[in-house]
Amino acid sequence: MTMYMTSQHKTRLAAGSRVLVIGIALAGLAAPTRAAVRLPKVFGDHMVLQRDIPVPVWGWADPGEAITIRFAGVSTPAVADNMGKWMLKMPPQKATTDGRELMIAASNTVTFKDVVVGEVWLCGGQSNMDFGLAGALNAEQEIQAAQFPAIRHFRTDFAAPAEPADDCRGGQWQVCSPATAGSFTAVGYFFARRIHQQLGVPVGLVTAAAGGTPVESWTSKAMMRAEPEFSAALKQFDDNLAKVPAAKKDDPGDAFLPSSLYNGMIAPHVPFGIRGVIWYQGEGNERDQPNSYFHKMRGMIQGWRGAWGLGDFPFYFTQIANFRGPCADPAGNDDVHWATVRQSQLQTLSVKNSGMAVTIDLADPGNPGDIHPKDKQDVGERLALWALAKTYGKANLVYSGPLCNGIKLEGGKIRVGFDSIGSGLMVGHKEGIKPTIDLKDAKLQTFAIAGADRKWHWADAVIDGKSVVVSSPEVAEPVAVRYAYSMNPVGNKLYNKEGLPASPFRTDDW
Repeated sequence: MTMYMTSQHKTRLAAGSRVLVIGIALAGLAAPTRAAVRLPKVFGDHMVLQRDIPVPVWGWADPGEAITIRFAGVSTPAVADNMGKWMLKMPPQKATTDGRELMIAASNTVTFKDVVVGEVWLCGGQSNMDFGLAGALNAEQEIQAAQFPAIRHFRTDFAAPAEPADDCRGGQWQVCSPATAGSFTAVGYFFARRIHQQLGVPVGLVTAAAGGTPVESWTSKAMMRAEPEFSAALKQFDDNLAKVPAAKKDDPGDAFLPSSLYNGMIAPHVPFGIRGVIWYQGEGNERDQPNSYFHKMRGMIQGWRGAWGLGDFPFYFTQIANFRGPCADPAGNDDVHWATVRQSQLQTLSVKNSGMAVTIDLADPGNPGDIHPKDKQDVGERLALWALAKTYGKANLVYSGPLCNGIKLEGGKIRVGFDSIGSGLMVGHKEGIKPTIDLKDAKLQTFAIAGADRKWHWADAVIDGKSVVVSSPEVAEPVAVRYAYSMNPVGNKLYNKEGLPASPFRTDDW
């Protein structure tokens, strides 16, 4: 009897358990579990928030869910829309190196620790921006000296989808130390170091760079529609997109598909608070026709500014470095359009609030065929000079090398005028990361001159006060000048006395 009752009890218990499980399952169908509030990956421990602007914070939650952000003793509310998306702007914050918690409270709570406030710069471009500190000149010493806990770095993982992504594929904020600095963008690190040392505030770097890529990959489809020079890229976009199955449009992984890197590596960061952009790219557009790269750069810059909605934020870029062997032709005709790209970059200075670091003197002397010069110290420092002078208002700072501002015909000679001469012009020589040497008795080289026949000849060039006088016995009536107009303009170069090189230029449009 006891055994029979026990058996019955067990049967009832088992049946009851099944009913309980089914009931729980049905209840789960009737009332789904609430989604956890989450934010893009660029928000995390050790992050840097941009100072002195309303700080955008956004993410995802259940539709209609109330979210509250708490930071620095201030609470800011938001409500998720019917798609579960939400965004708010925290009040502007002053710079501080004190790490604090950023708390996001909803049905769950997310807390980011050691959040500081300072200056945030997006570091974009191709492999020379992606190039890590571990590969730079004097890397071991530089890494050991990288004791700057107020410098933070976020490296965006590669992603190249055909459609804009809500979030980047991966990445995390790292605090600068000898244990971490080797993986930082080298150009960005040296830029940040100078800014931090001069301003005494935290500096955050968000790197989004991929080797070998053209500017088209970094420009959205909508941005390309606004610039006629992108017409071929738009056709390529449409042709390629038609071949991508719908299931793969979020991840075809083609870095050369126009807009793909913008979609996967830039769009996910919009509208994260930034001060501006530093950019190193151009080699990927070496085959562009004259002026084409200028129009594309202008279109991309204006497009990014429109996407962020922060006005004409600073956009400081690197003019591509010297590369390969010298050119014997005074016209500077190379097998690729390296000089043409530099000329387009020089034209890009016409874009409001832009700046350019000239690097035609930074190729590795023993290996000019390396497209990745190891002197990233000077690149970062030269970009930082633009930021310190133009963005942060450091007075009396010479931030650019000489820039041609026009010519004047003087009989059988041409007088070339310059802006940004600093305390004077000089013939200079740069070796590694050492300061530029003033070659007091040396002659300027790599100047060429032409007459109406459009035949180019190497020229004599002499510094005369704030200008350079150019002539050649083979050109009786000169009309145009070119300077350093080749892939690797080898020879004594023009600098200002602050050690910054003159940009290559041409005064003709032939």
